[in-house]
Amino acid sequence: MIPRIETVSHTHLSLYIHVPFCVRKCAYCDFASSADSGIPHEEYGAGVIREMEIRAGLLHGQVVAETLYLGGGTPSLLPPDLVAGFVSTARGRYALDPKAEITLEVNPGTVTPEKLAGFREAGVNRISLGVQSLDDRMLAILGRAHTSADAREAVALARGAGFDNLGLDLIHSLPGQTPEAWEEELRRAISLGPEHISAYGLTLEEGTPLHRLRDEGGLTLPDDEIGAILYRMTSDILGAAGYEQYEIANFARPGRRSRHNQVYWRRQSYLGFGAAAHSFLTDTPFGRRRYNIADPAEYLDFLAAGKLPEEASAILTRREAMAETFFLGLRTTEGVDTERFRESFGETAEEVYGPELAYLLGAGLLERRNNRLSIPDRLLVLSNQILVKFV
Repeated sequence: MIPRIETVSHTHLSLYIHVPFCVRKCAYCDFASSADSGIPHEEYGAGVIREMEIRAGLLHGQVVAETLYLGGGTPSLLPPDLVAGFVSTARGRYALDPKAEITLEVNPGTVTPEKLAGFREAGVNRISLGVQSLDDRMLAILGRAHTSADAREAVALARGAGFDNLGLDLIHSLPGQTPEAWEEELRRAISLGPEHISAYGLTLEEGTPLHRLRDEGGLTLPDDEIGAILYRMTSDILGAAGYEQYEIANFARPGRRSRHNQVYWRRQSYLGFGAAAHSFLTDTPFGRRRYNIADPAEYLDFLAAGKLPEEASAILTRREAMAETFFLGLRTTEGVDTERFRESFGETAEEVYGPELAYLLGAGLLERRNNRLSIPDRLLVLSNQILVKFV
């Protein structure tokens, strides 16, 4: 039943656990989640722990996990003792560092003081709060199951439970949203005092209710010009409030960047557990990506039969890895380390992407700082047009 022995090229990796349960499927969401899976949380959790144990046995050599992230869906729907089981398994089977960043995604309205205290006792030390908007009209459009008052209460409850590392997720470029309304939302978010703020532009994914509504003419989004204004406002307002922008949509107080998310952008090793979870391992020269079966019931059936619930796996080619290095690295303000690129691939960035780099540097869309290439902060709003050069 064991398909392979997995070897990481270094001893450090991160862990991700996907929780596919939610209270209500939001109108914009295409994530692997459901409000009516019919699967008991404890049964699903036992399956995840079984997968964690099996995959630990396939790793060659000792590893140390430096971050653990529980995402979804809505992980805060789980009981604290189940979260504690995940953390305990990570410590026992993956040598989870005592100083590891352990993040739990929380939706407003799904927690109580007792539940948050239980998460804290389980080892969670960072909360990512899925606020999305602090405007009740926008929350209704998005199909969220909470109000802005619920969001403010969730922040207060998290602080009361002792969490001193709290992030808020927000979405801009919503239907009918004006720069004045977005500025007000940002001011409200800042007033809540989070250590981290993620602010994403709305993307309508095919098959979601909002996508269908837009196609039917029942939904009008801000145009690209307004979207660019909202993006620049985000950077300016959060920057003035002391938040450092370190990625296209992520801002943090000094020392409070998401350690886990930076693993993705740097192409470092991480293991994903649970239905639809993705993994990336440096067990081949240029890395390997894989993802699990998305259906929770089928996922559990595979584990019950002693099989790993793997949907697909792909070993990256050298060219794919080089493209990923630029596509992911240029999302961040630190950019791409060209010396590291040369060491990894045996060619300079100019030898591989000469015409693209010449154009982007000449147009001022990229800048060179010592051995790093990055998008100028003021032009991160144009990242999609720049990153496509490396796809």
